[in-house]
Amino acid sequence: MSGTTAIDSLQNARAKLWLSLTDARGIRKHGAFLLSGRKTVPEALAAHGACFTAALARNDSDLNRLSLPAHIERYVLAKPLFEMLDTNGTGFPLLVGQVPVMAEADFTKAPDGFELVLALGDPSNLGAVLRSAAAFGVSRIVLMEGAAHPFHPKALRGGANAQFALTFLKGGNWDTLRAAKGPLAALDGTGADIETYDWPANLRLVLGEEGRGLPSGLAAEKLAIRTTGAVESLNATVAASLALHAHFRRQRG
Repeated sequence: MSGTTAIDSLQNARAKLWLSLTDARGIRKHGAFLLSGRKTVPEALAAHGACFTAALARNDSDLNRLSLPAHIERYVLAKPLFEMLDTNGTGFPLLVGQVPVMAEADFTKAPDGFELVLALGDPSNLGAVLRSAAAFGVSRIVLMEGAAHPFHPKALRGGANAQFALTFLKGGNWDTLRAAKGPLAALDGTGADIETYDWPANLRLVLGEEGRGLPSGLAAEKLAIRTTGAVESLNATVAASLALHAHFRRQRG
């Protein structure tokens, strides 16, 4: 078992770096993230231990509850510092991980398989959709400009470790999608019934921004989820989950 380092000051260089990982700007700058959760931390550690570099806790006994590989550094933090990092309030040890490299999406080429294109700005909403994507066998996620960071603490909480099963691509602004090659569909209340849609094997499915919907002029086949009409529209996460389930059912025959 490696030694444990104690950190008490908020002015410590490592402490400052970890504190920056509570928002998207710090995550992008340092290429790192914080994972919390009594269930998600042990599961991620067991399945994806190589992704993590450090474990943070309030005391040694909490660290000893985890089966930490030798390469993971151990830190015991003063209570105020730990509580500032534990944004989800779990009280359980945190893991520091490395954000995977995200390549640029190439819209000059037709999709190879199914790609989900997202611009959700709320990290909790994004995390929930990523969880549904992993559950229904979607592995390629294109994040358009303005989308929340998938490794934001709230997105990680909503995703329940789905992020580790997904490949993320950077999509740029909406203009880059307008000339996309290959089949392109988008969720829209005015579209054709998604239940009768003949899903192509290779497709990009677009989910617009919360509240604003799809950009005008997007040349995509519009798909709608039929409802009673009692409400104007579905929540973006619900709509995405229903669409992914419809795709999943059709792919399974």
